[in-house]
Amino acid sequence: MKKPSSKIREEIARLQDQLKAAETREAERIGRIALKAGIGETEIEEAALLSAFEELAGRFRAGNGKSTGKKNAGAARSASDATATLAPGAAQGGDSEA
Repeated sequence: MKKPSSKIREEIARLQDQLKAAETREAERIGRIALKAGIGETEIEEAALLSAFEELAGRFRAGNGKSTGKKNAGAARSASDATATLAPGAAQGGDSEA
């Protein structure tokens, strides 16, 4: 039996609410992690920060940056490697919303 359009609309609205809640949880989680890493204190343009996050996400999607879940698990990397991604944006300065 087919669902009436009103039921479908109700289901869509419910799913949109669930999506919004899930996105909020994810954003809060990533925001907390970024603040712990010191990103909040870094003056970087939003576009540069987005690019750095996309690069990071790509590393994890490709399986090259598998996390052990341990703090400082990437200690084999030098400090300059860790900041190299953010350096160009930090040098640009400007207003940031991050």
